[in-house]
Amino acid sequence: MKTFDYQRANSVDDAIKIATLTEGDLAEAQRPFFIAGGTNLLDLMKLEIEQPTQLIDISRLPLNTIETTPEGGLKIGAMVSNSELAAHPVIRQDYAVLARALLSGASPQLRNKASTGGNLLQRTRCYYFYQPDSPCNKREPNSGCRAKAGLHQNLAILGTSEQCIATHPSDMAVAMRLLDAVIVIQQADGQTRQVPIAEFYRLPEQTPHIETCLNLGDLITHIILPPPLKGVHSYDKVRDRASYAFALVSVAAVIEHDNDTLTNVRLAFGGIGSQPWRNTDIEKILIGSTGDAVSIELAVATLFKEAKTDEQTEYKTVLVQRLLHHVVQRALQQPNQSSPLSSGVSA
Repeated sequence: MKTFDYQRANSVDDAIKIATLTEGDLAEAQRPFFIAGGTNLLDLMKLEIEQPTQLIDISRLPLNTIETTPEGGLKIGAMVSNSELAAHPVIRQDYAVLARALLSGASPQLRNKASTGGNLLQRTRCYYFYQPDSPCNKREPNSGCRAKAGLHQNLAILGTSEQCIATHPSDMAVAMRLLDAVIVIQQADGQTRQVPIAEFYRLPEQTPHIETCLNLGDLITHIILPPPLKGVHSYDKVRDRASYAFALVSVAAVIEHDNDTLTNVRLAFGGIGSQPWRNTDIEKILIGSTGDAVSIELAVATLFKEAKTDEQTEYKTVLVQRLLHHVVQRALQQPNQSSPLSSGVSA
């Protein structure tokens, strides 16, 4: 690990001031970093993928509360740990899809440390991104993408580019995408902006190393959830082992039904895209249907209309179709307000 300076911020303004005073013209990997739980960042530093000249500790900032908003939603502090968020009674009762997504990720020890804000910003788990001796456009712009000709069965088939086929690893962010979460960001100029999660992540295109809309000195302070969604909440994750593994594919769902007919459907997917993936066109296809095999097949065909697959990744389309059929049929067997806890699906 490269040497670095360490400073503990006393306030949000203090943290941003430190970051903007020291960033200058440093390379992307050497810029100052905010650190909360550090569950991903410290691994990257050990491998010298990230080489920050300065760490700014924000873990003690007063951003660790969960409050009700006037609109009936929730305002979640960026320092709330994943464990605290998953265990919160309102999350478990009204945002069960989010609780399930959180509990399907990492291990209890990591969830105890990982922050809500940090979870949104974790980096891909592409094999080649973690190998400093391999070309990687996400790690070193314009160096190439070894994954395309190498092992990539766990990587993205939607939202990719010639420069990068990496997936976004977060389970929590998939549920946040379904819920239409809004990310609150304090800027270096002291102003605050709110960014819908649908606009927060950037497609790789020609600049895969730029993953979000965050600018110099920006700090995530809160995540706002809209009022709860009615229906059966679920999060199902197919992975190589039953725990402590990233998704091959995952489906976050909130499904409302009446007399075996789907009256409202929200879906978001993990493990298939360069960012948490939602396509409202497939939701429209399923609404009004009985969740029959023909409707599921049409929805999945629409989802993967622009997918780029090969012999390593074509299994993902079949897996999503089978998993989505399972999710829909299970929801139809449950009362609308029921959210049965799922332990996930193991490949």
